[in-house]
Amino acid sequence: MELYTNLRQGEKGAWLSIGTYLILSSAKLTIGYIGTSEALKADGLNNTTDIIASIAVLVGLRIAQRPPDSNHQYGHLRAETVASLVASFIMLVVGLQVLVSSLKSLWEPTGTTPSLLTAYVAMGSAVVMYVVYRYNLALSKKIKSAAVKAAAFDNRSDALVSIGTAIGIFGAIFGFPIIDSLTALIVAFLIIKTAVEIFWEAVQSLTDAFDIDEVETLSVLIRNVDGVIELLDFKGRAHGNMYFIDVTVTVDPYLNVFESHRITEEIEHTIMRKNRFCQVLVHIEPHIIPPQNEDKPPTN
Repeated sequence: MELYTNLRQGEKGAWLSIGTYLILSSAKLTIGYIGTSEALKADGLNNTTDIIASIAVLVGLRIAQRPPDSNHQYGHLRAETVASLVASFIMLVVGLQVLVSSLKSLWEPTGTTPSLLTAYVAMGSAVVMYVVYRYNLALSKKIKSAAVKAAAFDNRSDALVSIGTAIGIFGAIFGFPIIDSLTALIVAFLIIKTAVEIFWEAVQSLTDAFDIDEVETLSVLIRNVDGVIELLDFKGRAHGNMYFIDVTVTVDPYLNVFESHRITEEIEHTIMRKNRFCQVLVHIEPHIIPPQNEDKPPTN
């Protein structure tokens, strides 16, 4: 099945992120400690959370590839969503640790100036993460993977964080050491913000939230299918990258089974042309026109 093939290809993006984050976090934490930069160390801790998040995405992609079984008749596609939820909690904890550390640094400044090397490391990291972002974004579009797309945007966020880190370090070098600690504080808030966003997106998916714009678009397409008289009900939910859609429509009550079946197939094909990773269940009902109240002559 193409969906599972795409999930396997998505592992390449997860492995690339893991390898990159391992190298960058080690370099940032080491150089940040040697060069006395709180901002670079905070950025390095941010990348450690990204390692965990990328591993969670990888594990989720692996589990999601398991076929349906007796206990999971819709498959295991939500595994990557659960993994994202776990990763969001881990990121939140690390973000709070960075926040506490930066606040202590503001309250009890060390008075030391970060070395110029720490700024170069931050700028180099931004360039590397932007390249990874472009790769994962292209991969997500190719395989239609929401998880890899989310990882790509996380890569872009890390590139921006590293640019902000470099700016803070340069400010500290030029005589404003408090900027380094303030930048670490901003990085902490960015980590927490990303954790909350990932948490909210995962919760929305796990509680069967469905994009309203997608509902409106698909509803219009269904109403335009030849033979459909009225769309009575539309329900949708997402399992990973797979959509499960239930539709109830009315048709001419005098159609035979063959003609009614043709309409259901056309509805399925219409939806799958919009998103081929769909399972569509169509329920057909006869269209009944309510009787009109005839005008009665007045009685004496």
